[in-house]
Amino acid sequence: MRNLRGHRFPNKADESELMQIMDSMLEAARYALPTLEVFKGLTNAERDYLVGCRLVSPDFEWTLPGRAFLVDEDRSISLMVNEEDHLRIQALSAGWSINNCDTAAASCLDSLEACLNFAHSPDFGFLSASPFNSGLGRRQSAMFHLIGLAHQRRLPSVIKALAVKGIAVRGLFGEASRAIGAFAQVSVIGGMKTEFSGACEYLLSEERIARRAVGRETLRDRAVRAMDFAVGSPTVSLADALRILAWVRWGASEALEGFSISTRDVDATLSTLEIRVSDAGEVSGRQRADSVRAMLLGDGRWQARFT
Repeated sequence: MRNLRGHRFPNKADESELMQIMDSMLEAARYALPTLEVFKGLTNAERDYLVGCRLVSPDFEWTLPGRAFLVDEDRSISLMVNEEDHLRIQALSAGWSINNCDTAAASCLDSLEACLNFAHSPDFGFLSASPFNSGLGRRQSAMFHLIGLAHQRRLPSVIKALAVKGIAVRGLFGEASRAIGAFAQVSVIGGMKTEFSGACEYLLSEERIARRAVGRETLRDRAVRAMDFAVGSPTVSLADALRILAWVRWGASEALEGFSISTRDVDATLSTLEIRVSDAGEVSGRQRADSVRAMLLGDGRWQARFT
């Protein structure tokens, strides 16, 4: 997170100032990061896809003046202009690889700092529209699938233990979302990277222990029931889709007999789910059901069970 010195935060700036901020950001990016692709407007479909891929915040008001989104070719670095702050830089890396993200984000920020003057206070650090985010201006996050802990009803106690250390656990879509399907985003603002890494390693260890305690027949039964429900349902809510994919993903990770689906298949489906709440809820439900069903039935994967 960074804000330009001499400008009001986005929630206080008028349209003219927001446009000035955007122009400054885009000019700096064209000079310092010329390989980034720039979007000054997004369709609903584009926005939903980018949110699903964790490249854009669900709260990003992309239709308002002065907003822009930049992303690199392999979708590992993205920039939001005039979201809650003037600039949000996000680095994404697959798996448990926080060092890769740190390196990529630092490189991007160093390039922009050569062109821009960011607001900083000796007392408060880098200034933010939210006082809670001021300081280092950095959030470290990792997405986990904690279905073993959820199945054993241990997830609430683990979340409380992390909260004592200042580590927040949110749902799949970040702040204000719930961990439906046991997909959880673990994050901390500021703090030492070693502390965050240690907490995440603890979480991974507890999840592995919880999964080992569940018998393969129990897991197979739950995963099969989830798949049967998905295949036979003409419409699926977002919550149900997440629960279905949660059990299917666990089954796939254990290489259960008859499961030719991979965890990457499930992850790809997660990133393309229709998540917007609109008046056409029934239409969205049918689209979700079609998307999940297509993943399950692709290449005859699930029909094999019935033959």
